[in-house]
Parts: sequence; C-alpha cells; structure tokens
Amino acid sequence: MFGKSNPFLSIFQKKLYFCSRFMFYVIKRPIFVAFIYLLLTACVDKPQPVTTPWGTEVGSVDDTASVQDGVYSMEDIVSNGEMIVLTISGPDTYYDYHGHGLGVQYMMCEDFARSKGVSVRVELCRDTLEMVSKLRKGIGDLVAVRIPKQKYRDLRYCGSVNAGGNAQWAVAKGNASLAKALDSWYRKDMESKTEDRENYILSVASVRRRVYSPVLDSKRGIMSSYDNLLRKYAPISGLDWRLLAAQCYQESCYDSQAVSWAGAMGLMQIMPTTAKRYGVAKENLFNPEINISTGVRIMRSMMSSFSDITSYDERINFALAAYNAGPGHIRDAMALAKKEGRRSDRWDVVAEYVLLLSEPEYYQDPVVRHGFMRGKETVGYVASIRRRWGR
Repeated sequence: MFGKSNPFLSIFQKKLYFCSRFMFYVIKRPIFVAFIYLLLTACVDKPQPVTTPWGTEVGSVDDTASVQDGVYSMEDIVSNGEMIVLTISGPDTYYDYHGHGLGVQYMMCEDFARSKGVSVRVELCRDTLEMVSKLRKGIGDLVAVRIPKQKYRDLRYCGSVNAGGNAQWAVAKGNASLAKALDSWYRKDMESKTEDRENYILSVASVRRRVYSPVLDSKRGIMSSYDNLLRKYAPISGLDWRLLAAQCYQESCYDSQAVSWAGAMGLMQIMPTTAKRYGVAKENLFNPEINISTGVRIMRSMMSSFSDITSYDERINFALAAYNAGPGHIRDAMALAKKEGRRSDRWDVVAEYVLLLSEPEYYQDPVVRHGFMRGKETVGYVASIRRRWGR
C-alpha cells in the first residue's frame, strides 16, 4: 500500500511514508543519531556572562546558583528593591497599627532596609518552624525573630541579638553578604531607642496639632466651626452629623492641619493611601471640606461592611471600631466571640475580645487572621465618641 510505485498515494501519505523510512534508518544506526546531536549542539550559541555595575557576572552557572538555592544576596536584594522579612505576630515582633507595621523587631528591619534603600515586605508566619521552613525554601530573606542559635545549625545567625547572646535573627547559611551587612549595621542600643520611638508613636503626642480646639457648645448644638460641612455630608453615610462631629474631635481635635506619625492627615485623620482609593489626592487632605466628605464616605463603607449586624445602633459601634483599627481585627474579635458561643453582634461582648487580642492565647488562635492588636485604644475610641455624642 505504501510502495513508491503506487500512483494513488496522496501527498500526505507520501510524506508519512518517507518519515517512517527515515526513522527506521535512524533507529538502526546509533552512530548517525550521535552525529546529528553533535551537529545541533554545535550550532547553539552559549550564553555569555555579562558584568553588572557592581562587578558580578550574570549568565554564568555560578551566578544563578544562589538563586536556585533560594539565597538572595545583599546585592540581589538591593537590585530587586525589596527585602522579604519572615516574622510572627506579637507586640515585640510585628503587628498592624492603623495600617502601618509596628513592633520593635519589625521597626529595626525597616530601619535596616531604609539604610540600604529598599522596602520591606512581611511574610507573617504562625510559628518558628514555618519561618525556618520558608527561609530554607527561599520564600524570605530574613527571620526577624530571635531564635535559639543551637536549634537550627543550618542557618546563619546575625543582626538583632538578645541580652544573653544565645538567640538572634537568622538568614540562610549561604547568605554571607546579607549576614555581614546586618552585623555591620546593628548596634546594641538600637533596641531601646526603637522601643522609645514606638512608645512615642503610640502616645497622643505623636499627632502634630497646631491648636487644641474644644467642643464649642454641645448643649446648644454647636460642636465646631465645621458643623455646616458635617451637616452637609452626613446624609451620605446615613449617620447623625453630631456623631461624625464627635468622631472628628476624637481624631484631630478639629485641627484641619493635624498629621499623625504614620502620615494620617486632617480633620478625620485619613491616610493618603486610603484617600487614593476614594479618588482624593494627598495634597487635598488638608482641605476641610474634602477631608470631611472623604471621612464620611469611609464611614459609609465601614457601615456597609458590617451589614450583617442587624441592629443599627450596634452597627455604629462596629463601624467606629473598624475606622480606628481596621475591619480585619474587629472580624477577628467577632470570630473569637462566636467560637466561645457568645454574641458576635453585640459590641459590649466583642469589645472584650478586642481587648483579649493583645494576649498570645487569643491572637494566636487559629480563627484569628490578623494577629496581635492594641485593643485598649480601639475600645476607648468607641466609648469616647459615644460619650461625646451623648447616645
């Protein structure tokens, strides 16, 4: 059927015939196969190493070995512009505070990264075992939790060290350049200085205000010189303008130029990144009308995010708490209450768990997704606004 003399073969059949004959010939002759392989490999151009501005060669086998092993040197980190920090949630290690990372160990990492001109990305882990596992896999560059030096002998210890000298930060064993950079940068007095800076951040003094503006005359219904704007925009959120006035006082004492340590701005202390999501430029946040209208829109969003709270009055408490601490932490407290068989739609109950989220037993619970929080401030925030509102 497939003979050459058959005049009825289609073009496809002819091609198939010749291919099958060629493969038969090749299989029977291994020397011919070897010759074809050598011919093809000789025609392939080998990549030539290229010298980078800092002197290392890209394109050679040796250059890619560190990346394949999951080790990113100090030079790689500077080139990428980012250092990945592995840590756990806790008051000394890392926690989210008004959308910004705090914790002495994290803050020192941030200082180190800033000195090298790179940013920090946090990979939050459950425990030391997970941190070490991710470091070995190259998922992170630095374990920013002091771990016992004798526990993991395949790591290189460097940077922040405890008083006894037996626990320290760690990097991958082969990452000598990052370890050297951290050891050269670290000083023993950094811990206490960073702790002092954190305490200042957490104090009222960290919000720069030009004037202290008290409530003018709450009995006569006059809260501030911005009452007309609060009345104008309150309907957007469906909230009483007096509640928003009390919140505005709590945030900035009615100082339109107030700035927090984290960069929150104006009457309602709005972060520029948050304002951007609402289409508001940073330079406009000192404008009282724009700031108030944006703050009201944020409160409307907070109210909507807790629409599962059927009681309107209770929902106000949850929205205020979320404005202060972020919805994630409040949802964590609700999950804890629900887990223990208590009402997760009652603020007086959930507030208890907001306070408990500062204790390891609770912020390390599997139902908690956002870790440690300083709940005392948030509970006080809601109580102060409700008291000033008078309802």
